[in-house]
Amino acid sequence: MLQAIGLTSARHRGLPPAVDDLTFEAGSGSVTALLGPPGSGKTSALRLMLEIEPGRGVTYFRGRPLHRVAHPAREVGVLFGNVPGHPARTVRGQLRMLCAAAGVPASRADDVLDAVGLVGLGDHRIGTLSLGMDRRLALASALLADPHTLILDEPAEGLGAREAAWLHGMLRSHADRGGTVLYTTRDPKEAARSAGHVVTIDSGRLVADQEAADFSRTRLRPRVAVRTPHAARLAAIVSREARAARRSVEVVTEASSSRLSVYGSSCAEIGDTAFRHGLPVHQLADEVGDTGLASGPRDNGLLSDGLGASGFLGDGLGDSGRLGDSGLSCSGLSGNGLRDNGLGGSGLPGDGGVAVADARPATGNDAVATATRRATDGPPPAAISAGAQLPPRIRRRPAHGPLRPLRYELRRLFGVRTTTLIVAVTLVASAVLSVVLARDGRAPLPNVLVAWPSLLPLPPAALGAGLLGALSFGDEFRYPALAAGRGTVPRRLGLLLAKLAVSAGVALSLGLLVVLVSAASLRLVYGGDLVQVPSNVMSLAVSWSGLTVGCAWAGLLAAGIFRVTAAGVAAVLAVPVLMVPLIEALPKAPTARSMSGLPGRLGELTWLQWPHEADRWVLALVKVVAHPVGTALTLSLSVLVCAYLFTGLRGRVRW
Repeated sequence: MLQAIGLTSARHRGLPPAVDDLTFEAGSGSVTALLGPPGSGKTSALRLMLEIEPGRGVTYFRGRPLHRVAHPAREVGVLFGNVPGHPARTVRGQLRMLCAAAGVPASRADDVLDAVGLVGLGDHRIGTLSLGMDRRLALASALLADPHTLILDEPAEGLGAREAAWLHGMLRSHADRGGTVLYTTRDPKEAARSAGHVVTIDSGRLVADQEAADFSRTRLRPRVAVRTPHAARLAAIVSREARAARRSVEVVTEASSSRLSVYGSSCAEIGDTAFRHGLPVHQLADEVGDTGLASGPRDNGLLSDGLGASGFLGDGLGDSGRLGDSGLSCSGLSGNGLRDNGLGGSGLPGDGGVAVADARPATGNDAVATATRRATDGPPPAAISAGAQLPPRIRRRPAHGPLRPLRYELRRLFGVRTTTLIVAVTLVASAVLSVVLARDGRAPLPNVLVAWPSLLPLPPAALGAGLLGALSFGDEFRYPALAAGRGTVPRRLGLLLAKLAVSAGVALSLGLLVVLVSAASLRLVYGGDLVQVPSNVMSLAVSWSGLTVGCAWAGLLAAGIFRVTAAGVAAVLAVPVLMVPLIEALPKAPTARSMSGLPGRLGELTWLQWPHEADRWVLALVKVVAHPVGTALTLSLSVLVCAYLFTGLRGRVRW
């Protein structure tokens, strides 16, 4: 069961809140529709429930707020729009990546693909899917961890009748298994047809909380569509006979002079009337239609007859049970020119050609009245602690990270062709540059092997590692698969460590491959005498590894801070372009002390026995850091780490 209590969104720039003291329930084993016109606050209400928008109130999922659920993906499945996945990723690859995030076996991806009918499209790219197939994939993502509650925002928007029927069938199947389903819609017919419970809101406030049968009876009205060349005459006859029989019948003349809409009658009655008076009829059908914009008064957002509450008019189930088109009214339901005969209105005749024959007095509806009392009285006392005047504040909480972050990051990195393309371009560019540098003969052998000419600020391997690191967070914010509909990425230590570890491993592998490919290219072009192992190979290896890993981490952290890949690439380029010239411009003092013997002194301090070679390794590391590029990279990484921690802490305490 889902219980939303006192949901109120934060005010922005003096505007009224998008959601204002909204309280309702969505029971287990049923489908609940959150109905409202565009701009009524439906999506904001869902975001408040999921604790991704600041405000007040609380939402309980089977008795617990979402931030107290250990594994939210196993409790709530969310569908906001289309799949937030990289368009070059395959359908199966996307689901397998999300399996690692949800902590479920990778075989679960094939199970949900089979359930949503996409088993034959597992190897297709997300960017090639149609709207219907994309919506099926989004539903598969929501069902991946077998959640108890499904929350969907306009799931059938833009779909055809067949796809929409299939989607609602899946939602009913989930509810039949004991799950809770809550989805938003602007179409009252869709709510009446597919939901067992309908919650209507407008301007962020509760308007009606009804079962589907009550909703269809009080909010939806059938009509008879008539097309005849003598529309005015037939309208007058039907209205006259209805007054004589003291029946409530409305006859609305459409914009076309040959079309009528008759409310409160049936096809048989209209057909008999036309036959008796010898009027030809070209169309006669039961359907659901729009009565147009209304101009009548409102009573606290609810109309006196319980129809079209808060200006949201929906026409629905007719006498034959057939559904037609729905209608929206923006300012009440008394009708666009609807004459009430003095009952609940101004009593003025309308301007839209509406005639009312002996309208009955309006009566209230128990379900609507109950919902009105809930909206005005606020949440039940049992839902709020004693003495509290306002519901607890909803804080914007950091999203939960993947349960298996290392596996998730590996599948994210190698699930698209971008990684392979960057590695291939880096190797080819390095091989070509190595051959060109070796032909000149003036560049030292280490620079030739790593393909680092003096004209370039960084070698291709460092640039490639930095770009891969920047994409690690950049793609997360561009295609936020971890937090659908949120636009953010969880700032979890486990996810950060996984990204640092994977990017470091990729950078080291890329650096090693560049050296091997360059050496093989030189041996192939110039023979084997050119490539020789230098005496300081270990210090060179440490320097090269530090450069590639440092560039990868700089790109990763900068992209995580500024939420864009370009920021990560800019941070990598800023090391040689900005930081190195600044460090070289600093005054240099003569060195009077030596750091030799530091490992021994550290061992005495910590009572540990350091190896004899540790002194040489520490000095080599100090030389690497003391190099202008090493110093600039170290300072950049220190600043980026502090900035990442600061932005993460600020996000936690902002609200």
